[in-house]
Amino acid sequence: MRIILLGAPGSGKGTQAQRLVGQYGIPQVSTGDLLRAAVARGSELGRKAKAAMNAGKLVDDSLVLGLIRERLAEPDARGGFILDGFPRNLVQARALAALLAELGQPLDAVVQLEVERDELVRRISGRRSCADCGRVFNLLTAPPPTGAAAICPATGAPHRLTQRPDDNEATVAERLRVYAEQTRPLVEFYRAQGLLRVIDARGDVDRITADLIRALSATAVPASRAPRGRRAGGARSGVRTSRRRTAGKTRSPRSKPRGSSGRRPTKRAAGAKRRTMRPVTGRSKPPGGGGRRRSARRTRR
Repeated sequence: MRIILLGAPGSGKGTQAQRLVGQYGIPQVSTGDLLRAAVARGSELGRKAKAAMNAGKLVDDSLVLGLIRERLAEPDARGGFILDGFPRNLVQARALAALLAELGQPLDAVVQLEVERDELVRRISGRRSCADCGRVFNLLTAPPPTGAAAICPATGAPHRLTQRPDDNEATVAERLRVYAEQTRPLVEFYRAQGLLRVIDARGDVDRITADLIRALSATAVPASRAPRGRRAGGARSGVRTSRRRTAGKTRSPRSKPRGSSGRRPTKRAAGAKRRTMRPVTGRSKPPGGGGRRRSARRTRR
């Protein structure tokens, strides 16, 4: 399952992506996490990204795509992935499509999480993330767990919750404006490709997850990956139908009565003609066969 999660800031993409990881056993690919990990490793792409960020510039799309290419080549992404936070505009979407086509990993679905503006503002102001493992919580909709579940898998200690500098009401309006201008057009872009699924992402988190899984379960399997015998609109049933018809034609001559028992005299006569002719055409001419041939001609008359 190869999925993109779309939605405005605060729509719950991070929370739902984490739940889909558990549901499908595929990794969440967050471009923010990729950038931070690349910088921490000191890789070539990480050094270039760090230089851009230190200069206050946006990281080039080519660098982000390079990081995505590296991440999708890892073993845990062979069965699929969940892209969270990318693409953010049409240019990135087209570049991503070209990359996935090159890798032979086309998208299965793009899910748009719809939330009203007022709810987005409320959610963003309550969002917190663990500084060590990156797990996202929300004080209002998905509060941090307690007890053993509150332990960070990266450190073995309780989660260190932090608020992103741009997760405050003063910056939310600008972030939503940028989303509406640059990212919202992706909805129609993917709708035109038949990939879009729209989920009402308001309310109970468990209900949203159930709706999301239901929408993804209804995703049509491409013909190239359909189970054998079910491609091209159910070819297997067509094969079975063809075989039944062929078998019926084979059995029908055997079902005809033989001999002169009195059943179906017309068809038996036709059968008799065929049995009379076959020995003549299938054998060499015996001595004195002229009489036999004349007899066959009289039978045809």
